[in-house]
Amino acid sequence: MSSVKRRKVEEDSSSRPIKTNKIQNTAQLGPTSDSASPQPAAQLLEETTSISAEQEKDAPVQKTFKDLGIIDSLCDACTALGYKNPTPIQEQSIPLALEGRDLIGLAETGSGKTAAFALPILQALLDKPQPLFGLVLAPTRELAYQISQAFEALGSLISVRCAVIVGGMDHTTQAIALGKKPHIIVATPGRLMDHLENTKGFSLRSLKYLVMDEADRLLDLDFGQIIDNILKVIPRERRTYLFSATMSSKVESLQRASLKDPLRISISSNKYQTVSTLLQTFIFIPHIHKDTYLVYLVNNFTGHSTIIFTRTVNDTQRIAILLRTLGFGAIPLHGQLSQSARLGALNKFKAGSRDILVATDVAALCFSFEGGLDIPSVDLVLNYDVPSDSKTYIHRVGRTARAGKAGNAISMVTQYDVEIWKRIEAALGKQLEEYSTEKDEVMVFKTRVDEAQRHAVKEMKNLHEDRGNKGAVLKGRRPKGGKRDRSEMDREEG
Repeated sequence: MSSVKRRKVEEDSSSRPIKTNKIQNTAQLGPTSDSASPQPAAQLLEETTSISAEQEKDAPVQKTFKDLGIIDSLCDACTALGYKNPTPIQEQSIPLALEGRDLIGLAETGSGKTAAFALPILQALLDKPQPLFGLVLAPTRELAYQISQAFEALGSLISVRCAVIVGGMDHTTQAIALGKKPHIIVATPGRLMDHLENTKGFSLRSLKYLVMDEADRLLDLDFGQIIDNILKVIPRERRTYLFSATMSSKVESLQRASLKDPLRISISSNKYQTVSTLLQTFIFIPHIHKDTYLVYLVNNFTGHSTIIFTRTVNDTQRIAILLRTLGFGAIPLHGQLSQSARLGALNKFKAGSRDILVATDVAALCFSFEGGLDIPSVDLVLNYDVPSDSKTYIHRVGRTARAGKAGNAISMVTQYDVEIWKRIEAALGKQLEEYSTEKDEVMVFKTRVDEAQRHAVKEMKNLHEDRGNKGAVLKGRRPKGGKRDRSEMDREEG
């Protein structure tokens, strides 16, 4: 307790009795009733000092990466990247991984899972260097690139070589990269299996480490059979790490098939828990004014890094056009863009040249915003469409409030979404507060939004008609007759 606080306690104790309170940070103590005589200031000061010392003694000491067993060169890399102290999942999993155990790690998105498996693998690689040392399976192309960047950043001092093997990129270029024998391969299951079957001279017979990141989403995207085929062609004697935000029956089956006597590390006490630094609210609105309320919210958070999640490709592209028409720096990210356009959108968002990313749920897996990497934090997640299930909700809002930082998540709930929103709240185990708005303030934007909507409709029509031409924004061919409805466009997402 500071000398200022002590003097204040002494002054107050001489003039009035001290009421009973629970011990708090101020550590004020008093008699058991208001009628009891006040304690002498010297005795109060002595008890206060004693309690402060006990609190300091009982306070847990924050561990460092060196305390977990990480070698100095990797600790230096962590420091350079801004990793000050291990997160809970890192603190619990890294020592066990260094002991050579198979692991199942369950934690909220944004909890530092990538470093939790990357650091033990890099340390083992440094001890016994060899090519094709580790394999990381990821559900999406963009997440694979993010993981590779994390490995290269953490392993920069030991010159680790990584190869990213994903669909949508040139097969020959990837075969050449594999021929150079990288230390770590980060891949989506389909393209990796393609190379295992068709790329001459490529095999994983000497593999030492296998990681399945976002395992629940790997299985949700029907990669189960391909993963089974991959498991048949890699060594049984290996270390395997399975990391997931949730634990489903499919994930249970996968861990039984791929891990040996694994240790389970669970940071979440609730299956659908979110981090404590995330402020979650909802706004109940009429569906007809949805775009107007969206613009109102975006305007309220002007200058903040924002991701807007939609259910369909059509709405993703349309909303990006609408917001750009109104002067906001919005950029779309969805499966109907070319791979180069998707990477371009991610890079613009990371660099801060665009502060609003409008994305489909496929893009919810595109990020691995672990603290310290050269990726900006996301201040706000806006659910333009309420997600179809609780698991998707957790993955969406997990894009903000990462690595101990604060964040906001606002869900736009219309009269058609009430039932599913109640199910999400039930899964979270709490009722979320409603975001406060004034209808008159919102409706000020209506006229301009109406104009922007008409412009967006025209732009979308032009984009559909341009499909199939060289340099077209959207992939695919325009069907015969020239007509294409948005449902057909959304069926091609993924």
